Amino acid sequence: MSSPVEPHRGPSSDDWNRATTVLTEAEEICLACHVVPDGDALGSMLGLAHALRARGQRTMASFGDEPFVIPSILRFLPGLELLTEPAEFPPAPEVMVTFDVGNVERLGVLAPNALKAQDLIVVDHHASNTGFGTLQLLDPSAAATAVLVEELIRRLELPLTRDIAINLYAGLVTDTGSFRFESTSPDVHELAARLLRTGVCPDVVARHLWDSAPFGYLQVLAAALDRAVLEPPAADGLGMVWTTVTRHDRVVHGLPFDLVESIIDTLRKTEEAEVAVVLKEDDEGAWRVSARSRERIDVGGLCTQFGGGGHRSAAGFTSYAEVDQIMDQLRDLLAEARQGGRGTEAAGRYRLG
Repeated sequence: MSSPVEPHRGPSSDDWNRATTVLTEAEEICLACHVVPDGDALGSMLGLAHALRARGQRTMASFGDEPFVIPSILRFLPGLELLTEPAEFPPAPEVMVTFDVGNVERLGVLAPNALKAQDLIVVDHHASNTGFGTLQLLDPSAAATAVLVEELIRRLELPLTRDIAINLYAGLVTDTGSFRFESTSPDVHELAARLLRTGVCPDVVARHLWDSAPFGYLQVLAAALDRAVLEPPAADGLGMVWTTVTRHDRVVHGLPFDLVESIIDTLRKTEEAEVAVVLKEDDEGAWRVSARSRERIDVGGLCTQFGGGGHRSAAGFTSYAEVDQIMDQLRDLLAEARQGGRGTEAAGRYRLG
């Protein structure tokens, strides 16, 4: 595999040309997004799957979760019938494309397949991307991986259908916070307009992604907010707010794991805290940690040191350590980050579990 690419370089014309040539000449193309996919990961993958299938190419699409469960809020996306269980993936694909995946471990059980692929095209917009793969279509300045996929479809000279557009629009609004984040540029709105012109209904997409939840979600949210802790001294005085969502919380109210992802969006509203953190216990007992900042702290860099990654203001990692241990080490790193002391010598020292 190749060495890490230079940050913020963006794909060159040669990169795009190589990618379109590989995809055009391939007999079979295997697509994979990261585990516990969000709208950008699954939407980007399904968008390209639709485009390739439309021109008659043999494709398969999956993600490396076992058990293989499609997040409930994304079950409105067109093309779920194109998905296959990860066990059906070829052990050594001729061509494999990954979406929104910053490092190979984020592919879950499909990581070994990726490492054995003849051609591995990485489509991503995370600055923390490790540069894995044989070809990277990587642009940290892109608001979403869906932006890169739309460009790839255009360069493949494939039509932008409504089904493709719904998937890409879901990715775009997910990673721009419904056009509220700093990444929302004029180009983002122009892309949204092109997608909407195909017949995408933004109200329907928003309803599925943010405005619908079972009653049990409200009860779990209430429990998480009740145990929330505000720590004004954290991050060298910028403040941190954090909470936990236990497996017991979800089981009692019959709530699947994917539905607690949005709790961070409520917690991050705390105006006294630069950083918000939610630790969510999954069905295997691991803590999946989500971190958000108001831009003054690079939580993507912090989460990379735990073996995770993401963006400057939104990132995460997974750990099997105890909550107290995770939070103690997060506090240390937040203090260092605020004081400008987070250097490469610290990288990796807090990889837990």
